[in-house]
Amino acid sequence: MSRHAVLITGANGGIGSATARYFLENDPAIHVYLGTRSQTDEAEQITSEFPGRSSILSLDVTRAEDWEKAMAAVEGEGRVVTVLVNNAGQHDDHLMANMPDVAWNDVISSNLTSAFLGSRSVLRGMMGERFGRIINISSLSALLAPLGQTNYAAAKAGVIAMTQSLAKEVARSGITANAICPGYIETAAIDDMDADRKKEQKKSIPMRRFGQPREVAAAVFFLASKDAGYITGATLKIDGGIL
Repeated sequence: MSRHAVLITGANGGIGSATARYFLENDPAIHVYLGTRSQTDEAEQITSEFPGRSSILSLDVTRAEDWEKAMAAVEGEGRVVTVLVNNAGQHDDHLMANMPDVAWNDVISSNLTSAFLGSRSVLRGMMGERFGRIINISSLSALLAPLGQTNYAAAKAGVIAMTQSLAKEVARSGITANAICPGYIETAAIDDMDADRKKEQKKSIPMRRFGQPREVAAAVFFLASKDAGYITGATLKIDGGIL
């Protein structure tokens, strides 16, 4: 078994859990760490389905101390994170004129600062292995910013810029950094829409359907592979053709 490991943040959500399953189903040698802060029901289901090959890491991605503890826990098990999927995040939509400070700060912290802290935490181990894959989950909102999401769009655009800069810094160390921008994906956010809004949103998508979490997971898996070694600093949109 390889000592290399995958760490996925926000692993209890739709894209995170689908990505964890995709790795576990398609790479029998890999160990997957499921980073979660509070909700763990889906993560626990995955660890029960793949015992010994997956573990839950208690991780508040906005806290540097939590990242230090997580890396220490992984190292204590004789593994090194060579694939990091920065997937955790949240949105709290407001028009800017009415946006509370907390809505701005929390969204920037959970989406952008978290990706910085996570990437910084794994780089030393990746450099030691001369191999690493950092995949940052951005959003279509970073490229096509909607009204009411100045905080979220700014954070996710920042993720793309950070990814591009980081890619240049670590390219000679065998490490790649890429960003993925999902559009409308069948997750809890879609489930919360009423039927009329779902119908309207599908009309805006050339494919006339929402994406599946597994379709995002497949792209993450490829970008994490050795075959994707010459792809870095890229931004891949998965949106059914909206942009």
